Amino acid sequence: MKSINPDDFKVVGKIELAKIPTNLNINASDDDKEDKLDNVRDKLSEFQDVMYAHNRYGVLICLQGMDTSGKDSLIREVFKEFNPRGVVVHSFKTPSSTELEHDYLWRHYLALPEKGKFAIFNRTHYENVLVTRVHPEYILNENLPGIESVEDISSKFWDDRMVQINNFEKHVTQNGTIIMKFYFHMSKEEQRKRLLRRLENEEHHWKFSAGDLKERDRWGDYMKFYEEAINNTATENAPWYIIPSDDKDVARYIVAKIIWEEMQKHTDIKEPTLDEKVKINFAMYKDKLAKEN
Repeated sequence: MKSINPDDFKVVGKIELAKIPTNLNINASDDDKEDKLDNVRDKLSEFQDVMYAHNRYGVLICLQGMDTSGKDSLIREVFKEFNPRGVVVHSFKTPSSTELEHDYLWRHYLALPEKGKFAIFNRTHYENVLVTRVHPEYILNENLPGIESVEDISSKFWDDRMVQINNFEKHVTQNGTIIMKFYFHMSKEEQRKRLLRRLENEEHHWKFSAGDLKERDRWGDYMKFYEEAINNTATENAPWYIIPSDDKDVARYIVAKIIWEEMQKHTDIKEPTLDEKVKINFAMYKDKLAKEN
């Protein structure tokens, strides 16, 4: 089985999505892929328990990708061994009326992970420079000063948002949040097949939306804006990883392996040691509890 090196997927310079493969053959059977994922997610689960006890860091996992790219199923498969108290998933939908009364990052600040926990953003603050660029009329719902019509939204507006997002991520990482951002790189042909399966399989009908086809018609725009967003916000403190996602099993394993390898760099995350005074009195505590019988 081909080894996975997280650095092979990390964005370290300007990228062109059209030149990056959406499929990766790791020379493994389905059973091999599942065994590898089992091993990594078990280690991640154990590590999360240690991180929870250490209580100094939170981890933010950001998942972005086109419809059907596999974000939901990845969350289910990669994090299913976690203690439920240690991971929280946030799926950001269209902003509510309350959220629109605040700046666009407000709801994301509220969803940041507590120390000792993982938070998963399934669709993220990047929707504010992706969907809103494809549909700039959505910006008008924010009631921003000086923005009365779509024509008022300049290229500088989007440049400023990229800077604001970088500042947001820099701020939270400097205060103990570890960020990893994953773009699920899927081919348009693979999306076509997955949408067809939703229509052909009655059990999956509920997943289908006519809106998926409307957004698919804007595929080229989305690729352009994804590319610009990644190129402008790939930083050392909040790196982007481009995950070939035509094969969901491979994508899950790659993401799990990257998270595991990146967390191993934080060598200070260890189980706290007991106070020496408590340890000295262990025999007394045990004796007290034993005598209660």
